[in-house]
Amino acid sequence: MLKKINRSDLREGMRFSAPVFFDDGESMLVSQGVPFKSRELSALDRWKISYVLTAGREISADEAAMLEKAAKKNQNAPADELEALEEIDDAEELDAMEELDEADSDDGVNGSPLAEKATLDKLQYTSEQILKLPEVLEHNELYAKYYSLIEDLDGIFNSIQRRDEVRTRSIDRIVSELFVLIQTERSDVVGFILGGDVRDKQRAKCAVNTGILSIIIGEHLGLPRHRLLQIATGALLHDIGMIKVPASIINKEGKLDDNELQIIRSHTSYGYKLIVNELLYADEVGKAAMQHHERWDGEGYPGRLSGDRIDIGARIISVADAFEAMVSPKAYRDSMVGYQAMKNLLSDNARRFDPDIIRAMIQSMGIYPVGSIVLMNNSVIARVIESHQDAPLRPVIRVLIDEFGNPYTMNEGDTIDLLENRNLFIARAIDPAEYQKEP
Repeated sequence: MLKKINRSDLREGMRFSAPVFFDDGESMLVSQGVPFKSRELSALDRWKISYVLTAGREISADEAAMLEKAAKKNQNAPADELEALEEIDDAEELDAMEELDEADSDDGVNGSPLAEKATLDKLQYTSEQILKLPEVLEHNELYAKYYSLIEDLDGIFNSIQRRDEVRTRSIDRIVSELFVLIQTERSDVVGFILGGDVRDKQRAKCAVNTGILSIIIGEHLGLPRHRLLQIATGALLHDIGMIKVPASIINKEGKLDDNELQIIRSHTSYGYKLIVNELLYADEVGKAAMQHHERWDGEGYPGRLSGDRIDIGARIISVADAFEAMVSPKAYRDSMVGYQAMKNLLSDNARRFDPDIIRAMIQSMGIYPVGSIVLMNNSVIARVIESHQDAPLRPVIRVLIDEFGNPYTMNEGDTIDLLENRNLFIARAIDPAEYQKEP
């Protein structure tokens, strides 16, 4: 159970046997065994936070050293962070991520506004200026290229819907250009999925983003080039059958009736026929698209396939599509931060998704995907700009707002590799949508 410690009882150098949280009970202030410094105490005073919460007790420097030694055996991460994800061997352990945010959720503690919100509220900048990718706002050449691929695919979808003749070379070109972008500008391109904020052409945006993620996962799995090309093509076309579904059903906010649900589910079979019979792609491309709604436990559609009977391309597309859907706004809900989307995937427990694909997704993207906005334990707000395959909890970050409240709006903030800086760690992910302000 979390217990209160008054600010007046805290002093520089104090250490605790468990993480110390802000008064909201969720946002971490100091990790297990890490001493309080003047900047943490000053932050509490600046934000007028009268108490903190912890499940631990005060410990000595020697006890803290023992905890640090034990922690280094787990990817050199703080002892309170998760075990190394690449060592996960069964589905039950995939739920470990849930424990990070549960911090005595039944304790009934109601804290004051979150510390990072207090920081943002003091700034005379909008979330558009601070929390979104500056490159996106400037519509630089790379973002323009990414958006042009979405436009091109949208045009292809419209041609297919009108039953115009479509040259597969135009689809193959988009696939080839996605490979080039991922090879040369991977971090920025992945960042566009979380921060690109494309408001129109949703069908094509989803397809392009799913293609990007599918390529990254497939490359991490070491699949041969020809299979990657087939999977990427299947990812771009995985929902092409939806062109036969009325918009009134697609955009319906309430629960679908049985007839509407059947119409939705028929899109996979129609998509397969279109891909193989009309666009003349290989059967592997069609199967990757048709089976992306099959489930690892056999409860999916259209064939109720299970496990390895599902095409590996479909298994990859299923995970990529689910992540993309969670981080994109829908008519019935707001978008989800990348960290929460990763947590949702981890909590699947081998129901919908192949655990090996989930593992590959985490290792190649990180728990905090590139583009994520995060609050650090020293009150810095930063953006994740690179992930480490062997340490998904210790990415490279760029400072957006320093511990003194100074903003860096044009990517001039310090770049910090959390693998090398052992004093810093991520306290929590931030959803930029929570902090929209009038300019």
